[in-house]
This record gives sequence, C-alpha cells and structure tokens, in this order.
Amino acid sequence: MTKTLISAVIIGIGLIARPGLAQEATVIELTQTPCQFLESEKGINRGFTTTRKSDCESINAKTGTERLAKAKVLDLKPGKYIFRVANKNVPYPLGFWVRGDGLVNRARLPSVSGGGLTMGATKDYVIELKEGEYVYSCPLNPTPDYKLIVRK
Repeated sequence: MTKTLISAVIIGIGLIARPGLAQEATVIELTQTPCQFLESEKGINRGFTTTRKSDCESINAKTGTERLAKAKVLDLKPGKYIFRVANKNVPYPLGFWVRGDGLVNRARLPSVSGGGLTMGATKDYVIELKEGEYVYSCPLNPTPDYKLIVRK
C-alpha cells in the first residue's frame, strides 16, 4: 500500500497520527454527543437532546438498532492504541469502555474504561489490542455498542 493510500485509510476511519506517538501508539479520536459517537455514525450528528442517562436509553430503544446497522466498524491491526474521547455538548459526565464482544471475548481480550469526562473535556484511554472482536460504548451516555475488529 502506498503512503498516500494508508494516510487516506487512516483519515477515513477517524485515526489521526500524532508526532512522537507513531512508534508507541496510534491515536483514535472519538467525539461523544448526546447518545452517540460522531465518527462511529459516519460523522452524522443526530441532534439528540439529553439531560440525563435515561433520555439516551429511550432514544436508543427507538433508533439504536437502525443506527448501529449503518455504523462504521473500526478495523484495526493488533497493537497499542490511544482512544482520545471528547465530550461535545453532553451536560453530564461521560465515560468510555472498550471490551471483548460477548462473554468469551470479554474474558480473554483486554479492556479499558473510565469516566469523569465532563462537557468540553477530552480524555485518553490507552490499550494494547489483540486479535479479536470488540465493542466500544459509553455506559454513562448510553450509546450503541459499536463494533471494533482487530486482525492482522
């Protein structure tokens, strides 16, 4: 693959390399808005309004399955990643959670999670991904479980 094509693929899935981190980790930037991750839904801001977790639970009960079917699946190579997650206009603290998809994968694959992501803030979540199927979401700003596949 040429350098230009690799750059286009990286930009197309929301990956942005940061100087000094290229050898250590790849940065994946994700933006949370009410009830969704923008990049995961192909940059479409659904314009949801929320003041609490239960608002997203109700919204996702109505629209989550359809949105998830159209969502972008992250396809990554094994290695070290930094998920840089931003809270854009969600008025309560958020979190982030990457874990294996399903009970068996959850038990055998690495996981990273955390909270305290206040409106306007950005946090980094570092993880070394192994081959397998993962999901990522925010349990505090309930989002769908977006797919992440790691393969060589």
